[in-house]
Amino acid sequence: MKTIKGPALFLAQFAGDEAPFNSWDSITKWAADCGYKGLQVPSWDARLIDLAKAASSKDYCDEFKGKAVENGVEVTELSTHLQGQLVAVHPAYDTAFDGFAAEEVRGNPKARQEWAVEQVKMALSASKNMGIGAHATFSGALAWPYVYPWPQRPAGLIETAFDELAARWLPILNHAEDCGVDVCYEIHPGEDLHDGITYEMFLERTGNHVRANMLYDPSHYVLQCLDYIDNIDIYKDRIKMFHVKDAEFNPTGRQGVYSGYQSWTDRAGRFRSLGDGQVDFGAVFSKMAANDFDGWAVVEWECCLKHPEDGAREGAQFVSDHIIRVTDKAFDDFADGGTDEAANRKMLGID
Repeated sequence: MKTIKGPALFLAQFAGDEAPFNSWDSITKWAADCGYKGLQVPSWDARLIDLAKAASSKDYCDEFKGKAVENGVEVTELSTHLQGQLVAVHPAYDTAFDGFAAEEVRGNPKARQEWAVEQVKMALSASKNMGIGAHATFSGALAWPYVYPWPQRPAGLIETAFDELAARWLPILNHAEDCGVDVCYEIHPGEDLHDGITYEMFLERTGNHVRANMLYDPSHYVLQCLDYIDNIDIYKDRIKMFHVKDAEFNPTGRQGVYSGYQSWTDRAGRFRSLGDGQVDFGAVFSKMAANDFDGWAVVEWECCLKHPEDGAREGAQFVSDHIIRVTDKAFDDFADGGTDEAANRKMLGID
């Protein structure tokens, strides 16, 4: 068995315009002070990383990683959640998602998609330059507006959407193979890949591409009422990344999964800081250890109540307390009788 690495922190929710969150040097020092050993980096945030340089220059990547190590942490993975979202956007979301893109491609869905594909490819090249074997992203969504249809969906609509989604991602997945990097899709509502079934639909259309893998985050499964422990066993060979995020689901006579358009604080399902929600992380970490997951346990702080800096500091300790240092011997080795083949045959009554 293998021991999970961590704790690490996803920086997307922390990067900002004020110190210590506005530069790579200062945010790495802050994270190390919080107790983190690794950082997952949002590749779209120019305050932290120059993605174009990282994709083209190993020297830049060496300096980038070196600064992190100098300050007490290491780079665990890069993320293209925002750019990956733009690989596939239904027209209903054009305005909402335009802000994720560079200014020069906004208002032009075709140019925006081409820009997004190039961004993800650059992040994969940067991952290769950094010696990182896994990459976090979203799949984007063409079929999501039809997830709960009324009127009924026309025949073939979903099949066409997933055929197109796979066609858009295959060149990226092939580039990932060239780079030796796994693409880890965060299975997430709002994406076409939002549960196991939809992931399997996509995987089949990519020819079971070796690089089309999963980012496991139990919080999104709690809010879907999906068995998040069973999910680990089903997809253990495809889970290459792990977000440690908590959530709670408290349905009432007034609202359930869809939560009546309420704010995060007033929803039946909402994200919480680690330990404040309903995820059984003892079971999650045990299952991950039993299945030989040896990647990073990455805290993704999202909470409708607690201050992020408090959530970050508490999260580092929470993950440290839950990582299982796996054993290299059986608990009853002390009772080993030291038998051999002859003794075994004798015990079984075999002449």
